[in-house]
Amino acid sequence: MLEALRPDPTFYPSPSLAMEGDAEHFTYTVLLSPDGSRPDALAVVDVDRNSQSFGKVVHRLDMPNVGDEFHHFGWNACSSSLSPMSGHAFLKRRYLIIPGIRSSRIYIVDTQLDPRRPTIARIIEPEEVLHKTGYSRPHTVHCGPEGIYVSTLGGAGPDGTDGTPGVFIMDCETFEILGKWEIDRGSQKLHYDFWWNLPRDYMVSSEWGLPPQFENGLVPEDLLGNKYGHAVHFWDLRARKLVQTIDLGANHQMALEVRPAHDPVREYGFVGVVVDTRNLEGSIWTWMRQPDGQFTATKTITIPPEPADEPSLPPILKPFGAVPPLISDIDLSLDDRFLYVACWGTGELRQYDVSDPMAPRLAGSVRVGGVAKHAKHPSGRPFGGGPQMTEISRDGKRVYFTNSLYSTWDRQFYPEGVPGVQVMCHVAPNGGLTLDPEFCVEFGREYGAHQVRLEGGDCSTDSFCYSSA
Repeated sequence: MLEALRPDPTFYPSPSLAMEGDAEHFTYTVLLSPDGSRPDALAVVDVDRNSQSFGKVVHRLDMPNVGDEFHHFGWNACSSSLSPMSGHAFLKRRYLIIPGIRSSRIYIVDTQLDPRRPTIARIIEPEEVLHKTGYSRPHTVHCGPEGIYVSTLGGAGPDGTDGTPGVFIMDCETFEILGKWEIDRGSQKLHYDFWWNLPRDYMVSSEWGLPPQFENGLVPEDLLGNKYGHAVHFWDLRARKLVQTIDLGANHQMALEVRPAHDPVREYGFVGVVVDTRNLEGSIWTWMRQPDGQFTATKTITIPPEPADEPSLPPILKPFGAVPPLISDIDLSLDDRFLYVACWGTGELRQYDVSDPMAPRLAGSVRVGGVAKHAKHPSGRPFGGGPQMTEISRDGKRVYFTNSLYSTWDRQFYPEGVPGVQVMCHVAPNGGLTLDPEFCVEFGREYGAHQVRLEGGDCSTDSFCYSSA
């Protein structure tokens, strides 16, 4: 009984205390069926080097439906539950909330009875999501002090364009959908990622596009017409009100992952832009809160395209004679020192020292996959696609990544296919990356691999309420 009244030991007040916690022993990785012919799945991968099953899938939980397209997912509760504003003092990091971005169905997966063999606790059908929120295509999941926040990419209607996408809230104990989060959305029309600074009481969100712009693949006419998202929005978290929008420029297409500094006294963060339509560059922008409360955003990293021979390019890139980096994910270490940038097009994972967030410095890089180069893993195994969803261990010593972006986009940029793979890099103390030659988890051609979650929490899950010493 007393055990149930203690806070979950995987909740940490500050980022530095989280870094001192136990290392992860396994990961949860979502698998998607590229052609929708079989159910998506959740794989449990052993990452304990002392285990006999290190680098192997120890369990796979198959879902009962087809056509979900697993993408991003998250926990029901995390370190934000230690907030003074929390009304749920004894929550556990027990359930994984896994949305189907294509079906709008949500799976609640229980990891408590046996963390290596999770089970489905509940399924929320798309009709309930639409009825209670008016939204569809659930995407990013974040656990807050008072509930589970889920961003969406679509509104109502068959193609998701009837109404504006946004964020809805779920009860973190019953998983009932409570309704839309926004009270005053202002000029916000598109959505993608979101995150926040809880003590400072603001949220940041970004933009991708509406379902017709991504579900059947990238629409070249919309991209060259600068019709994808290119703005970052800042919200009053408690008032649920949009307070400022920064347009990065229409040529900066698809402002995707948002990564605020983990230490709440640091009021800055980063957002990745997939491509600049003027020159095919990818870019990272640093946003920062100024003394007057307003936010600014400055381009602090640019990554150029790489020239390539036309025969090595898929049809969508042949007219350009080059491969854009296609920045599809970024992730920030818990000490706010290293930012990792996944260049899905060129097959490179870059590591930047962002100790000075306005002057990032390239500190390391590994290459595997890539549209034109098809670089093999150090084990000698082929790697389809390129570095994609990236996750950092809490101590900052290991970086995991997978290789699938989205089924229809995979086929456009990698027509030969993107069989699901998960790999791991080791991080040197002062920067530098090395791919582990012994860790290359292959899920087979029948699955793509997307986001990874770590046992006990990770760098793109937890929100901290107290500053590091």
